[in-house]
Amino acid sequence: MIYSRIVGSGSYLPPRVMDNNEFAQRLDTSDAWIRERTGIERRHIADESQASSDLALNAARKALDAAGIKAEDLDLIVVATSTPDYIFPSTACILQAKLGVKGCAAFDMQAVCSGFVYGLATADSFIRTGQHKKALVVGAEVFSRILDWNDRGTCVLFGDGAGAVVLSADARPGIHASRLHADGSHVQLLSVPGNVSRGKIVGSPFLQMNGQGVFRFAVRVLEESARETLAAAGMNLEDVDWLIPHQANVRILEATARKLGLPREKLVVTVDHHGNTSAASVPLALDEYLRAGKIRPGQRLLLQGVGGGFTWGSTLLTL
Repeated sequence: MIYSRIVGSGSYLPPRVMDNNEFAQRLDTSDAWIRERTGIERRHIADESQASSDLALNAARKALDAAGIKAEDLDLIVVATSTPDYIFPSTACILQAKLGVKGCAAFDMQAVCSGFVYGLATADSFIRTGQHKKALVVGAEVFSRILDWNDRGTCVLFGDGAGAVVLSADARPGIHASRLHADGSHVQLLSVPGNVSRGKIVGSPFLQMNGQGVFRFAVRVLEESARETLAAAGMNLEDVDWLIPHQANVRILEATARKLGLPREKLVVTVDHHGNTSAASVPLALDEYLRAGKIRPGQRLLLQGVGGGFTWGSTLLTL
């Protein structure tokens, strides 16, 4: 049997840090209001010169270094993003060029905040079939570009960043199971309902969200997805060392852990200092806890995503 294992991780956050007080100076909000409702204290904002591929490049280099391999060893690059550099080519192709390599397969994965979990499951499938041996999976976002900075209900939630992992073929199980889902009938809950046509913006270029609707939907499907994925792997919640959900809102994270009966100390939380970084949130959180020595080799992780579409999914793996 061929399996895939994570052999290296990396992350990158833009230098500019924006705390809640900056919003309080110009919007009808406060640091206390934002913290109470979201758990977020600060987030990173990309410079105008930085595109998603630039953030991805920094995270990818760190992941490759951690894995001890060179970019030319890769035979697959998957970039999960909702804020690509261009309409086309894909951000993955642009990243490939910035890494100085050519020839390997490269494509983007668009599943919004579930994008990294979707990308991980896709790369795992390619490796299991023997088509590829080493894959780079990246989540990279510059969500600050699609926010209405006068809408206190959305602009305080999001940040920019990138996280990456290297997957390698192995005889030992790494990724045990993944389950992915989508339901397009909930598109109105979270979307950027616009596009470009004949040089003009059609619709709205800004993120819009039904916060209460997203909360209820997210908590329900994250619990269901966790149980479904564990069942597919033939394991139980007691086998999970760490739950790493999409870092959307601390209330969603804690509610999911409670419904699953997982203790708070098994829940990875980075939303307080990253904000919601969409497809980048799970790999950012994973890399932070790995480098801090909190997550250790041999531990079992349950990664989860949920986002606009609506899309959701989980991956269970042993590090």
